[in-house]
Amino acid sequence: MRVPGRYAHARHILVGSKSQAQAILDEITSARKPLKVFKKMARDYSTCTTSEQKGDLGEFHEKQMVPEFSEQVWKQELESCDCFIKSRFGFHLIWVHSRDE
Repeated sequence: MRVPGRYAHARHILVGSKSQAQAILDEITSARKPLKVFKKMARDYSTCTTSEQKGDLGEFHEKQMVPEFSEQVWKQELESCDCFIKSRFGFHLIWVHSRDE
């Protein structure tokens, strides 16, 4: 049974430094095919176990993630990555495939 609330499907890249997050963001935003680059960067650089799935978090409930992460998921444009955020885990770059509005 699905818990009431908002759900999203997203990918993320988790890195330990702001400079690394910025370098990855620069690669993604300058790419002709940004999602393809995002997936490659997730696989190659993310410290999260989801790196094996190219950063794919699958579908998740908004309360499953730290507040900063969830806030960004519902704030940014779909199918894009134009910034990174900081949480207690490090720096996240997020690609949102879909979400409940």
